[in-house]
Amino acid sequence: MSSIEIVEHPLSPYAQKLKIALDEKGIAYSATLPDGIGSGDTPSLAGESFRGEVPVLRIDGHSLFDSAVILDFIEERWPDPALLPADPLARAHAREIEEVCDTHYEAISWGLGEIRFFGRAKGELADKMEAEAAAQIGRLNAWLETRLGDQDWFGGDRFGFADICAAPFVQGAAGFGNAPATGSRLESWLARVRERPSAAKSFAAAAAVAPSMTDVASLVESGLFKRQYRDHRLEWMIRTGGIEIVQAGLEKNNIRFNSEPS
Repeated sequence: MSSIEIVEHPLSPYAQKLKIALDEKGIAYSATLPDGIGSGDTPSLAGESFRGEVPVLRIDGHSLFDSAVILDFIEERWPDPALLPADPLARAHAREIEEVCDTHYEAISWGLGEIRFFGRAKGELADKMEAEAAAQIGRLNAWLETRLGDQDWFGGDRFGFADICAAPFVQGAAGFGNAPATGSRLESWLARVRERPSAAKSFAAAAAVAPSMTDVASLVESGLFKRQYRDHRLEWMIRTGGIEIVQAGLEKNNIRFNSEPS
């Protein structure tokens, strides 16, 4: 039997989707937190994650990084029960949902965390950015609802790949006060997701550690905890009015970007 470990943080939506997938397939695993997470220096991930980020999947002496790559591996390594639909076009649509959630949706929730947890913006700027984030989430939820249609699940009559990819992000946005519209089909979908043991387990683990995030604000301010501003996150921060946040982070050396492994 394979030994499977997910190196993660419970609040990471990328890690959450992997844990939900493994639990849906009935695959036992352990979940661990790496040393130095959030500091920009994670020696325990050296040679495993090109970006030094979680999640990482360890299995039988091998390791994989990037949640999209790992989720595909999980589906191919343990094909039963299948999470992806059989039809190639439906599979492509499921992966489109994963891509949008991993980039556009994640960036907004991450940005709200920068404001709420770490105090990157205050007063009028915070209010303005949070209002824009709420509007963005509303548009993304509306897009997801068009993909859901009249079905119970994105894949039709059973919970699957696209549901797993969307669930952590819609749940996370709801935690910031941006739940799906009342009476919407997406609201009903999220209620069904929360009833699934796999999702409930992952959401509970995230909820358990969320209060402790405010304790990290002082570490961010001191530069000991450096938040990752890569790719879509940096784009979101700038286009939502937070260019001064980026500039302040550079001055205080408490933000970081991608770098090649040494």
